[in-house]
Amino acid sequence: MTDLSGRVALVTGGTRGIGLATARALAEAGATVVLTGRDEARAKEAAASVGASGLALDVTDAKAVSSLVRGVAKEHGKLDIVVANAGIMEDALLGMIREETVDTTLSTNVAGTLHTVQAAARAMMRKKASPAGDRGSSTASIVVLASIVGEHGSAGQTLYAASKAAVANIARSAAKELGRSGIRVNAVAPGVIETDLTAGLSEDAKAENAGKTPLGRLGRPEEVANAIRFLVSDDASFITGQVLGIDGGLVL
Repeated sequence: MTDLSGRVALVTGGTRGIGLATARALAEAGATVVLTGRDEARAKEAAASVGASGLALDVTDAKAVSSLVRGVAKEHGKLDIVVANAGIMEDALLGMIREETVDTTLSTNVAGTLHTVQAAARAMMRKKASPAGDRGSSTASIVVLASIVGEHGSAGQTLYAASKAAVANIARSAAKELGRSGIRVNAVAPGVIETDLTAGLSEDAKAENAGKTPLGRLGRPEEVANAIRFLVSDDASFITGQVLGIDGGLVL
């Protein structure tokens, strides 16, 4: 089992699906975990179920993100791990994408991720005594949630794909910028995972996706969470700037 004892972790969008599974995985590995969601009551309820703390947060509000991250770092004395998971998906054919959907998707998936990474980097750099190169390893790690759709595209998901392509490149660029400060930044790119986001798919659509996957099934939130737990651990101390596909071989 990965040991994250003594680490402080923040997971945005942590009230369900991959976010909740990640909060649970980090807590089980010994980390002190704070998760966020738009609804405070739901965030607290979800947090209690995994042994974490829950706070309300709208990641589209840059000032709110900055304030919350600073508060977490101040309360716990540091911030070692941030998982920028908050995101939305609304599928539509290209000609049917509504203007308000463009604004909401980009402000949540792209700007929200950027706000989170920016605030995390500031908090982590305040607590770093020396660059990673001087120590040979780094405990500070950020993981963002991209998607295989952002890497390879998908009909009916042009907007979502564009937003997740941006998220992947936030990870790549931030990794190049923050490495000297001892902060690693990676992304995971899940395939079709059984969460609330895919709950609306018909059984035929689920079967079709499973049939296209070499492993013959859809993924589980815990499988993405386990990969994230690895990426934020010391076992991944020389891994940064990567986009890890977690899709059962759907894209090869």
